[in-house]
Amino acid sequence: MAGGRIRQENEALILRAAEYVFARAGFAGATMNEIATRAGVPKSNLHYYFRTKQALYRAVLAHTLALWLSETDIIGAEQRPQVALEQYIRAKMRLSASHPDASRVFANELLHGAPEIRDVLSGALRALVARKAGVIREWIARGEMASVDPQHLFFTIWAATQTYADFESQVCAVLGVSHLGQRDYEQATDHLVRLLLRGCGLEPAGLAVELSSTRGESHEF
Repeated sequence: MAGGRIRQENEALILRAAEYVFARAGFAGATMNEIATRAGVPKSNLHYYFRTKQALYRAVLAHTLALWLSETDIIGAEQRPQVALEQYIRAKMRLSASHPDASRVFANELLHGAPEIRDVLSGALRALVARKAGVIREWIARGEMASVDPQHLFFTIWAATQTYADFESQVCAVLGVSHLGQRDYEQATDHLVRLLLRGCGLEPAGLAVELSSTRGESHEF
């Protein structure tokens, strides 16, 4: 058990180091030596876990996609659409804040035509989006939200949330800050939740509760 835990911890350490290096040097410019140095492990240890740079690069991409896709679990027919979509948007923004380098590596892979993960995109990702799109169509059919194109809704959510990681330097320049802090992400997240949900004919769940509570209050003047 201890050996398995140590292996997981070492792999996680290496993956985060690889995210950092690949995000800045790209696949071609990154070296296993630089990644090992960043991770604080001997190069021989790095090769023990990932035999080649390509294997490590593919592991970074797979891990990133797994993180993103796990957050779609909330999107189910039994959920209220405003609750599920709000939670999904907030989760994607948290991942942009916590794993910005992973997002940049993924974006760079796509900009180069997705040579390493094209099969995954057209296979597992396409199948998952099809399933979740079916849930959204069910919500629409039940009159629980506006009629939108489910697939393009996902594209919009991905683009809107990942831009804070992929184009952080642009966002920072416009906002006049050196880096995006917690408050910046909170403001951006609240903005995206309102914008995207209202585009679906929905009121954000948290705001809906707040408004309902306010309307029920008795005020004396």
